[in-house]
Amino acid sequence: MTPEQRLDRLESAEAIRQLKYRYFQACDEKRPEDVRACFAPGPVDLNYGRIGTFGDREEMLAVFTELACQDHIVEMHHGQNPVIEFLDDDNATARWGLYYYMIDTRRDLVTQLAGTYDDAYRRTGGEWRMVKSHYAVTSTQIFELGEGLARVVFAGRAAPAELDDPSQQAG
Repeated sequence: MTPEQRLDRLESAEAIRQLKYRYFQACDEKRPEDVRACFAPGPVDLNYGRIGTFGDREEMLAVFTELACQDHIVEMHHGQNPVIEFLDDDNATARWGLYYYMIDTRRDLVTQLAGTYDDAYRRTGGEWRMVKSHYAVTSTQIFELGEGLARVVFAGRAAPAELDDPSQQAG
C-alpha cells in the first residue's frame, strides 16, 4: 500500500469506530434521527435477535422508537474491542463486544447483556455507514428490584423469551 492508502485505512478505521460510538450514544439518548444517520439508506441487513430482523433502517427505527424511546427505559451501550477489517477501499467489516445495561423503572427490572455485533460498513459519498448489523447475546443477567434488595431472575447465556420479552418495554 502507498502511504496515502495506509493513511486512508487509518482514517477510515477511526471513522468506523466513531460511527459505532455515535450509534451507541444515540440509542442511549433516545435520538432516532441520529440512529437513522448511522445506517445506509436503502436495503440493510439488521438482525437484533428478539428485537427483530429488518431490511431497512426505517423498519428498525419504528421498533426502536416503540421499545427504547420510553421514559421508563434507561439504557447504556458500551461497545468495546472492535476488530475492523477492510474488504476494499469502501467496504469493511467489524466485530464488536457489547456490554449493555437497561433499567426498566416501570417494571422494576434491570437487565445486563453481553454479546457481539458482526457489522458491515460501506463508504458512499465519503461517509461510512452501517449496511449490516447482527447482534448475538453471549450472557444475560436479569434482576428484579425490591425494597433495597435485588433478586436474580435469570443468570446465564440467553434468558427464556418469557423473561426477556422486548415487547414488554413498549409504552
